[in-house]
Amino acid sequence: MDSDGSLNILIVVQARTGSSRLPDKVMLPLSGEPLLVRMMERVKASKAATNFVVATSTDDEDDIIEELCDDYDFNCFRGSLENLLERHYLAGLKYNADVVVKIPSDCPLIDPAIIDKVINFYVRNKDKYDFVSNLHPPTYPDGNDVEVIPMPVLKITYENALLNMELEHTTPYIWERPDEFRIGNVLWETGLDYSMTYRFTIDYREDYEFIKAVYDELYEENPLFGLDDILKLLEEKPELKKINEKYVGVNWYRNHLDDLKTISPDDTKHIEF
Repeated sequence: MDSDGSLNILIVVQARTGSSRLPDKVMLPLSGEPLLVRMMERVKASKAATNFVVATSTDDEDDIIEELCDDYDFNCFRGSLENLLERHYLAGLKYNADVVVKIPSDCPLIDPAIIDKVINFYVRNKDKYDFVSNLHPPTYPDGNDVEVIPMPVLKITYENALLNMELEHTTPYIWERPDEFRIGNVLWETGLDYSMTYRFTIDYREDYEFIKAVYDELYEENPLFGLDDILKLLEEKPELKKINEKYVGVNWYRNHLDDLKTISPDDTKHIEF
């Protein structure tokens, strides 16, 4: 914490090139630049965060991400390939963070205003909550994921989490223990829930084609187009939403329903590939 009492709030964007479903997705082009660059443009538009870092692995195949960070003057941290919890914790230590904000690199349509809304909610209520996100329960379209973790809580998690799922996804150890941690959640102010009906994240080729189409339509006029702009576009051109419609509601929960106590089968979708 600075001498004036302000928090060092570090947004950590986890990124890697390896992906069984869509390899090198962070390097795919969007409006003339790699996806990761376009995403960092949106993340760095946050007014509530004080620092930003791309956290990738130490694997040789991710050297290209560090090179990209050098080219675009992004901070870069390298850590474990599989243990994302460790990667976030050590990045927080390196950058002397008071608070780490976890945002995955598969959210290239994330709205900076939503990032700030979740962070500011935490800052206003930091004495009330140990963890704040917009995911428990989610209401925004999938792909606007923001999780705020104070460093003392991240340290406890790092020292105690054991399950592979907890290490791979960083935060389940916290939100799966509402009896131990005070969990805060930010709901979409519209009162709507699009979390299982709109998909703005990228895991599959069709997701990329959808996101590329949105950028092609909106980026030139306003590089920092927001959620309302996207929804207006989809209302005007409903054919775009159909591009990745078969994957709406598909998320990582489906592989861990037997382990997750706070997640129900209704929170995910199974699909045969």
